[in-house]
Amino acid sequence: MADNILMPSGSGGLLRYNEEYPSKLRITPQQVVILIVAVVIAMTAIKIFL
Repeated sequence: MADNILMPSGSGGLLRYNEEYPSKLRITPQQVVILIVAVVIAMTAIKIFL
């Protein structure tokens, strides 16, 4: 008979933070792109006019 064999855990040490703590702030990919474009335009305007 075999002795007790210890096997590694099935999750591999990965944690699922999104399921435990849902974020109150939801940002869509479109909003991220719009924000980046707005920052680029603002920085360009600052460099041109100042």
